[in-house]
Amino acid sequence: MSFGVFQDYYASLPEFEADAAHIATIGTVAQALCYLGAPLSALLTKRFPKYRRHQIWLSWLMCILGLLAASFVSSVPGLIATQGFLYGLGVLTLMFPIIGMVNEWWVSRKGMAFGLISAASGATGAVMPFIITALLERYGYQITLRACAVAMVFLTGPLIPLLKSRLPASDQAQLARMDWSFLKKPLFWVYGTAILTQGMGFFFPVNFLPTYATSIGISKTGGALLLSLTSIAQVMGQFAFGYLSDKNISIGLLAGVCCTTAGLASFTLWGFSKSLAWLIPYSLVYGFFAFGFGTMRVGMGREVHGDPLATYAIFIFLQGVGNILTGPISAAITLSPVSLRDYGLRKYVGMVLLTGSSSVLATAFIGGWHLYRVFLGPRLR
Repeated sequence: MSFGVFQDYYASLPEFEADAAHIATIGTVAQALCYLGAPLSALLTKRFPKYRRHQIWLSWLMCILGLLAASFVSSVPGLIATQGFLYGLGVLTLMFPIIGMVNEWWVSRKGMAFGLISAASGATGAVMPFIITALLERYGYQITLRACAVAMVFLTGPLIPLLKSRLPASDQAQLARMDWSFLKKPLFWVYGTAILTQGMGFFFPVNFLPTYATSIGISKTGGALLLSLTSIAQVMGQFAFGYLSDKNISIGLLAGVCCTTAGLASFTLWGFSKSLAWLIPYSLVYGFFAFGFGTMRVGMGREVHGDPLATYAIFIFLQGVGNILTGPISAAITLSPVSLRDYGLRKYVGMVLLTGSSSVLATAFIGGWHLYRVFLGPRLR
């Protein structure tokens, strides 16, 4: 959630100027690993449940080593390999043992539980951009990365012994068998297509709002504020939509509200932004609704399969396909110079349009399917 601050800082360093177009790839690699590696990580976690604790300890060390190693490199490719690949691989390995534990402990309110777990990163992101901005401005990126590694040791390490499964290893082994029947259901592919489409533009605001703010003369603290507000809205949105997904409310309706609102906000509040007064409400609206859509994965999985965890990793993977394209797409569509008179400052117009249209198109896929069922195919599931 705070990489946008790092990205804006790296772009201002003369030693990274030659590779400035590839700086976004650092965050893209880290995030993409968490998404694209989800099916494999989930499968291994489900297949070997008794090794969950070992997985968590190993991944914790990988995250710390990724940050420490990044603090000793002085090139963009080096940062891609450490802060990008190694740290991202650690987060990926950490995620699914914990998700598997949550899946065992929560049943009727599973959507709310997964919403809270997802919102945890938003709660951290509400304060971390300010802390990281202050550290970067005063000490530089090397000391900042080491401070983050030390903080992970003392803030995360003591919590790991408290993580445990609810079911004994024998029951977990019985649940390890995977039922792939959901692949035959059209609704799975409708939801998957919507998630893939929304993911094509989802990550641009999180990664580029600080850079956009700098382009219109807003300070780095102002850019950190935007990420913080996005994170606060993310917490509220993911909890709210996670809670609603457990109720007798159409998942398609909730998903459509999330995507449509986030898309329209991108077209208007972001596209016409020339000051912080426009970017602040955009950060709040986008954070609430765009991230709220992510919690629909549990409800969507529940509609197409008895165990939502079976589809959860696949839905995460599909969103990650869009994430991995963020770096090269952003490099290709931000070649124009900044023009304060133009929509999207001219430089970011492609980014704004892609973010908005991908969300609206995701709504069209879900809405089109439900309309088809009502008018032409009422017997389809």
